[in-house]
Amino acid sequence: MTSMKKRITAALTATILATVLTVSAIAAEAPSIRVSSYKGSTLEVGERSGLIIGPSGADYTVTSSDPDTVAVEQVLTFWVAVAKTVGTAEITASNSAGEHGSMTLTVGSTTPAAPEAPASGDSAGLTDNLEIRQEMIRLINQTRKANEVPELPVSEALMNAAQACSDRRYTWHHAPEESQAAAEAGYPYGFGDNLTVFTGTADAAQRAVDNWIHSPGHFETMINPRCDCIGVGVTQYDGITYCYMFVGIPNSINFYA
Repeated sequence: MTSMKKRITAALTATILATVLTVSAIAAEAPSIRVSSYKGSTLEVGERSGLIIGPSGADYTVTSSDPDTVAVEQVLTFWVAVAKTVGTAEITASNSAGEHGSMTLTVGSTTPAAPEAPASGDSAGLTDNLEIRQEMIRLINQTRKANEVPELPVSEALMNAAQACSDRRYTWHHAPEESQAAAEAGYPYGFGDNLTVFTGTADAAQRAVDNWIHSPGHFETMINPRCDCIGVGVTQYDGITYCYMFVGIPNSINFYA
């Protein structure tokens, strides 16, 4: 009888221990935060690259394991990596819940390979005009804040959709194609979008946002309080600037998605 009790106790102890270990493993496995760079994992000294951090809609703290090699800067709702010297650094994003994710950036002394051009051959791809696009987002969020609506985090999907549309150099809205671009980029809901086209390439971000501010319909789209994320695209071709803004509207329908 004593031997039987010992065997039962040992079995229960093993079961409890296995359960505790399983629960601990689950607790230790924090949901991943995605971190990537618009210009890829290799930068040239002096280059700046926007960081894509997801899920969107959260506040993140971003650090570099070696700020002398790659520094990080926050510009309103997005983060930028700045390549300082040759070497590598791990970029880590974390949130208030203790979840984190990271990526490694390598800084080389020579220019990294150029991204593959899209089929049209008229643009260098989704990393085109990144600094202009970041400035557009800053100005749009500045306008939203001035009108007492929340600033918008960057959506990787809408950034890609907006750039895909600007690369087509539309001069008026093409609703089916814009909806398909958002769906193909991975954004599952409906959205609002603005388009502006103008001659010249100087002060592009400011000119685009000014155009939208001074157009009532475009302005309402820009400050729509229902929106929860943003993406912008800029293409400059033959002295003409084409700018798109996509703002996501959660729980709405994109019939192409």
